[in-house]
Amino acid sequence: MRLSRYFLPVLKENPAEAQIVSHRLMLRAGMIKQQAAGIYSWLPLGYKVLKRIEQIVHEEQVRAGHIPLLMPTLQPADLWRESGRYDDYGQEMLRIKDRHERDMLYGPTNEEMITDIFRSYVSSYKQLPLTLYHIQWKFRDEVRPRFGVMRGREFLMKDGYNFDLTKEDALHAYNRHMVSYLRTYERMGLTAIPMRAASGPIGGDNTHEFLVLAQTGESEVFYDAKVPDLKLGERTVDYDNRDEVAAICEEFTTLYARTDETHDEAVFNQIPEERRMVGRGIEVGQIFYFGTKYSESMGATVVTPDGNRVPVEMGSHGIGVSRLLGALIEANHDEKGIIWPEGVTPFHVGIVNLKQGDTSTDAACEAIYKALQGHGLDPLYDDREDRAGAKFATMDLIGLPWRITVGPRGLANNVVELTCRRTGESEEMSATAAVERIAKIYEAH
Repeated sequence: MRLSRYFLPVLKENPAEAQIVSHRLMLRAGMIKQQAAGIYSWLPLGYKVLKRIEQIVHEEQVRAGHIPLLMPTLQPADLWRESGRYDDYGQEMLRIKDRHERDMLYGPTNEEMITDIFRSYVSSYKQLPLTLYHIQWKFRDEVRPRFGVMRGREFLMKDGYNFDLTKEDALHAYNRHMVSYLRTYERMGLTAIPMRAASGPIGGDNTHEFLVLAQTGESEVFYDAKVPDLKLGERTVDYDNRDEVAAICEEFTTLYARTDETHDEAVFNQIPEERRMVGRGIEVGQIFYFGTKYSESMGATVVTPDGNRVPVEMGSHGIGVSRLLGALIEANHDEKGIIWPEGVTPFHVGIVNLKQGDTSTDAACEAIYKALQGHGLDPLYDDREDRAGAKFATMDLIGLPWRITVGPRGLANNVVELTCRRTGESEEMSATAAVERIAKIYEAH
């Protein structure tokens, strides 16, 4: 993409309404525009990052054996009356009537609808285990939407639901989701800590939240200092191997890590004092095991091997896709702007032409642009007739991990400048070497 043809409405001043870094930088970088309280249009740059995050989530869900589908945003109220949640859910649910006076709602979650789909088509234990998921827009009518996409009313969410014959099977699905989430966040360059949490209106006994440590987090968190060092890394995982998956979950949940809702001071004080950490975290996902809470009330049953009919064991598992974008910025920024991790960056590298209109620099930039595309990369070429300082400021603000700067002086010596956004370090090399370096960096992503 050439910046002269792109829609990137950056702002020079900090918006007065933005209270936290991610909201401020998303507005300044032209990623979102507020349309109403807690409701945003996703402009091209923000939409590109959103789609990259969504793709990683899809890939890791499918890797874990989960099957994608798509449910509607609007749901009939009768399904929620069956489960008993329609009146209990509270004012966060947006309730509406269609032209025939039928009660409808804009889905805040999908336990009822997925259970209805399951009971319509599955009747035998031979069709289990089954995990279905989708990535869809949700709406929760927050009383005070704030912090941009971190606490909006409309948000994009991945929610998945497992159906199993036994509790043992369902707990394996729970563990499988935990491991798949850990890999999802690591691919995005995030350290998301699983913490024992309260279940809230979803219900159930077993639940973990995944929190990214950040000063602007809404939750107070208590954890062992060793927890953030835990990593899956490059290890391969056999999601069908129950012992292997359970061992990884034990590795990541044995050390103390809890939100303020489940914090136990007596247990916390058993940790050596120098490792007792208190901070704040941003919730970016949660997994639940709730047994037969919905299958019993909605008649989602299967025939067992001995001919009996039993309600299936269930759990639900969510990732805040749009919220993740805000969390990524909160964890990756400096005074100049955003610093995208390579796994989620909207463009892989920026090309800055220091003398637009000069035959040699124009030709060199075009050659680099095409060479990067030849490697399957997505570069952003700043071909505007603007000052060098303004071009650098834009690149720093939007946070591309790498920048190739091309100018007449460097070309006279057959070199360009390759700059790392995170460290600020620059290195001179040939244009070919710069392209090869960028291609190699992204081989792992």
